[in-house]
Amino acid sequence: MDKAYLWHPFTQMKSWENEDILIIEKGRGNYLIDVNGKRYLDGVSSLWTNVHGHRKRYIDDAIKKQLQKIAHSTFLGLSHPGAIVLSKMLLDIAPEGLDRVFYSDNGATAVEIAIKMALQYWYNAGKPQRYVFVSLDNAYHGDTIGSVSVGGIGLFHATYRPLLFKTIKAPSPYCYRCGLGLSYPSCGLACAKKIDEILRANSGRVAGLVLEPMVQAAGGFITSPPGYLKAIREITARHDVLMIADEVATGFGRTGRMFACEHEHVMPDIMTVAKGISGGYLPIAATLTTGKIYDAFLGEYGEKKTFYHGHTYTANPLGVAASIANLELFKKERIIQGLRPKIRLLKEGLRRIAALDHAGEVRQLGMMTGIELVKNRATKEPYPFELRTGARVCLEARKHGIIIRPLDDVVVLMPPLSITLHQLSYLLGSVESAIRKITD
Repeated sequence: MDKAYLWHPFTQMKSWENEDILIIEKGRGNYLIDVNGKRYLDGVSSLWTNVHGHRKRYIDDAIKKQLQKIAHSTFLGLSHPGAIVLSKMLLDIAPEGLDRVFYSDNGATAVEIAIKMALQYWYNAGKPQRYVFVSLDNAYHGDTIGSVSVGGIGLFHATYRPLLFKTIKAPSPYCYRCGLGLSYPSCGLACAKKIDEILRANSGRVAGLVLEPMVQAAGGFITSPPGYLKAIREITARHDVLMIADEVATGFGRTGRMFACEHEHVMPDIMTVAKGISGGYLPIAATLTTGKIYDAFLGEYGEKKTFYHGHTYTANPLGVAASIANLELFKKERIIQGLRPKIRLLKEGLRRIAALDHAGEVRQLGMMTGIELVKNRATKEPYPFELRTGARVCLEARKHGIIIRPLDDVVVLMPPLSITLHQLSYLLGSVESAIRKITD
């Protein structure tokens, strides 16, 4: 029935229709369970969302309790207690200076909102000429037209170019395959300096710069070099350009800090969050802004400064209840502090994988890991796209009871933060075995 009726995301359905498929029915702890009762370790947190494991009683109970009150009511012209409480909780843990929360449904919509807010901020401030956005190569910010416009992955985005608004692309901080042909650290962060040049050349035209702080996730878990994020913040501030930090993938402990911006003490003007906000339970997202941006939208009704944007399920009470419980668990169970031994073990295990003949580069920050496989390690020659090397490694890992998903030939590891040391060791060993089997 699946093959007869469904169309799966980011999936070549011709291959899908000719392969055995895995149908997940249940979850328990850090494991997924298929319709035959077989368990699989959730090595990618159900697409980078799950934080505390599946069927976490504390979150389950919070959702049940909310369901006894109401499942949904509109947030247009109304409010509800949970949304108010969650807003305060988010702002208490967010980078300093972020003062307002605008809810939505997912990461792409959160970024779409950020773009529209930034544009209208300048319009309301009497500077409509500031409508240009700068974004990075290898960026991914979601699949709505606005978020694709600030994306930079040709494989995903090139087809839709006729629909997109123009942006200025800047080099990615992809040291392994530097677009400027330089090497770190002798490059002196030339990719950041390039952004300074772009903003200087477009003085008075740029509304904002959008980037994923510290890790370009869907681009291949590309980790930026030390000092890059801080340099970008200083450059955008110097040119009076809004910095939009997309923390959809990196937020809520994934990099070892609550938010990736904390690694270099960066305070963005706008920050987007989703995925882990509800612990991986329900679709909810938020766009956080400074008071300065919020104030630009205040005015008399006739001034038309209102932010005319919203979604049907904005601040859905069930998603909000899950998110409150999620953040309470971060505090009650000291989740961030508990990551330290796991991150150490991950680093140690990745050293063995990095020594493999076809591991071109292993990139890791906190609990986020990307293993870039190459045909020739000396020359960095990639495997032919049609060989699906990364996908075959992930299918091989499935034989070990591991669920992981690649980004082309980058094998991604991003388990729930609740993974145990024993489970993490098994994950690493299984992935190493799968890489050896497929690439030897």
